[in-house]
Amino acid sequence: MAIRRNLILFIATSLAFAALAHAQKTEAHTDSTTAIAQAAPAFDVISIKPAKAGAIGTDTDFSNGTFTARNVTLGKIIQYEAYGIPAPRILGIPPALDKVAFDIQAKVDPAEFEREEALPHDQQAELAQQIVRRLLADRFKLVVHTETRELPVYALVVTKSGSKLQPSQKPDSDSTRSRTGYLKAEGITMDRLANSLTGIPSAGLGRAVIDKTGLTGKFDLTLKWTPDTGSPPLINGMPDTSAPSIFTAIQEQLGLKLESTRAAVPVLVVDHAELPTQD
Repeated sequence: MAIRRNLILFIATSLAFAALAHAQKTEAHTDSTTAIAQAAPAFDVISIKPAKAGAIGTDTDFSNGTFTARNVTLGKIIQYEAYGIPAPRILGIPPALDKVAFDIQAKVDPAEFEREEALPHDQQAELAQQIVRRLLADRFKLVVHTETRELPVYALVVTKSGSKLQPSQKPDSDSTRSRTGYLKAEGITMDRLANSLTGIPSAGLGRAVIDKTGLTGKFDLTLKWTPDTGSPPLINGMPDTSAPSIFTAIQEQLGLKLESTRAAVPVLVVDHAELPTQD
């Protein structure tokens, strides 16, 4: 999966959700996500088929005017390509539907693609999300809204012995790279770190992480851990289980820790979704 690009997308969207939370109460509010999706440009050609039985691995990509997805669920498309919001903040996907995987190929009209290519990069990323949202609205009949709910979360705080983070040597970099059991960041803020920990699948936290460190500025860091579930990272082709759990790694390597608590967080709620029409 195009993790780097998708991580940037969901971090950007999560920041927008965080700003929205200050103005929201815990009740649902009228949301325009479906209207925005319907107003976005549509794919010119779409093929949606059930994923091959026994397929292993997941891939998604949206480049050169073509969106491709292999062996993906609706939830993964919402998370990475359509809304850029981590899984713990997506609620209400019908369980039976979320277990079904699909292979998707969709292309925008060549003229539309040329128009998109002329846009600034951030506008291209936003438009790409809107186009995928329209695909979900048209073919999966997806209807969603946003609201703020009080949920179990992890608060990222500084340990009693103090932070081990070093000020960034590349404050203008603002980059993250991740793979199973590994995160490397340059020029990262604590809010971005919290969002990254929320969204990295191999962290396996199952909750949103919120920044309560009180630390300002940007930092460079490397974090290595052994996932509690799934396959461990590989070194020279062999499973490596030498790193500690994610909780211990954060304390030992960063001088931070995760504390269980509850907080009001912005979430995306699925009101309706159906099995897609197929070609």
